[in-house]
Parts: sequence; structure tokens; C-alpha cells
Amino acid sequence: MIVAFSISPSGGDETGGVGDAVAEAVRVVRASGLPNETNAMFTNIEGEWDEVMAVVKQAVDAVAAAAPRVSLVLKADIRPGHTGQLTAKVQRIEQALEL
Repeated sequence: MIVAFSISPSGGDETGGVGDAVAEAVRVVRASGLPNETNAMFTNIEGEWDEVMAVVKQAVDAVAAAAPRVSLVLKADIRPGHTGQLTAKVQRIEQALEL
């Protein structure tokens, strides 16, 4: 499965920024060893249900350590028997654009 998720702390630091807390969440994802990528809006992670959801929970917990309230937006593509889709889906679109 691929999960795209965004975690945002409420409160932030004294400047209103949330970057440090979000960086902690991304650090958790990268340390997981699962295929992942981060873009301007979401972090995408690929793996089996239990391992992906465990990483999402750890990332939420990391943000919660810095903020009294956390917002989580999550979208999942659940496709049993398929791996490597984090990059394969993009490659298929790029190939279609070349036609």
C-alpha cells in the first residue's frame, strides 16, 4: 500500500512556524527504512498495512511531543500484491506523456 499523509501541529513555535515539528515526523519516516518521499504537501510511504500505519503513528507521536494538538490528513492506495508502486505509478504517467 501507499499512504500519503500530512501532519501539522497546532500552536507551532513562537514565530508560528511548524517546520521543526514536521521535520521530526519526516525523520521518523526516513528512519523506518520503507520507501518514501516528501513533497511540499505530503509525505508518501510504501509498505504493508501494519508497518506503514506504525510509522504514521510514530510520526504523529513525534509531532505531538512538540504540540498540544495534531492534525493528520491521510490518503491510502491499498493494492495487495503490488510493490514498488511509489515510483512505478509516476513512471507510467511519464510514459503516457511521451505518447
